[in-house]
Amino acid sequence: MSDKMRNLIVRTISGVVLLGIVLGAAYGGIYAYGSFLLFITVVGIREFYNMARATGAKPHATIGTAAAIVLFVTSFFLYFGFTQEASTDIADILVGGLLYFAVLVPMCFIFELFHDSETPIRNVATSIMGVVYVAYPMTLMLFIPSLITGEWKPEAFLFYLFIVWGNDVFAYLTGITLGKHKMAPRISPKKSWEGFVGGIIGAMAMGVLGSYVVGGGIGLWLGLSATVAITSVFGDLVESMFKREAGIKDSGKIMPGHGGILDRFDALLISSPFAFAYLLGASILIENI
Repeated sequence: MSDKMRNLIVRTISGVVLLGIVLGAAYGGIYAYGSFLLFITVVGIREFYNMARATGAKPHATIGTAAAIVLFVTSFFLYFGFTQEASTDIADILVGGLLYFAVLVPMCFIFELFHDSETPIRNVATSIMGVVYVAYPMTLMLFIPSLITGEWKPEAFLFYLFIVWGNDVFAYLTGITLGKHKMAPRISPKKSWEGFVGGIIGAMAMGVLGSYVVGGGIGLWLGLSATVAITSVFGDLVESMFKREAGIKDSGKIMPGHGGILDRFDALLISSPFAFAYLLGASILIENI
């Protein structure tokens, strides 16, 4: 068996396993969903700190990981509560954010005083950046499904991922057939503006399907699809930029044939804050009309 065929088989098996985990997280209830996002958070921030070390930084990984867990878990229970009833009270999110700052920022500065390093600014910056880059968007992903439909529906989460995947597939197909104008040749030579436009079209097609399957206004879904498609591309480029500086091909090895957690979910890290802002703004606008 050739190496190419062997790699394809490994990637396929890993993909099927990942799909099973995603479906289990979606239909296993809000605690399964929260556990899945927390797993991405913990493993993802570990991968980020490893990349930071490869660039010469010495992040305070223990403090950063602890702060990430506090931010996520606190937000989860404030949002869903112990009765599994969702609430979209923005004050809950602010409380989680305040805990993040209270735990992480002062501790990193203080610990750096006793950390024998010639790069204190880089060390503190990457420590905080790990939480902002990984834990913050994963925490916002807690709220996005309920913001789409007004209540927790597993299909809302799945179609968010389908929008991301639809964007990837259509961007790839459009890029290899029509791509001529490079989008970011320094970071990702294979991405083209034609693929970028094709990805948006594919994502919006999934959004239309989502409006029929999940419910919600088609206008809301189209706006969400466009927002996610555009920002997902930058999520991929941002991680590629980090890996290029670190001199690595994959962020990790947790998924054979696919790389690390950040390699698979990099689109969510940049897209979810924009999607959250869009959905929250849309819900406020609808309520005031």
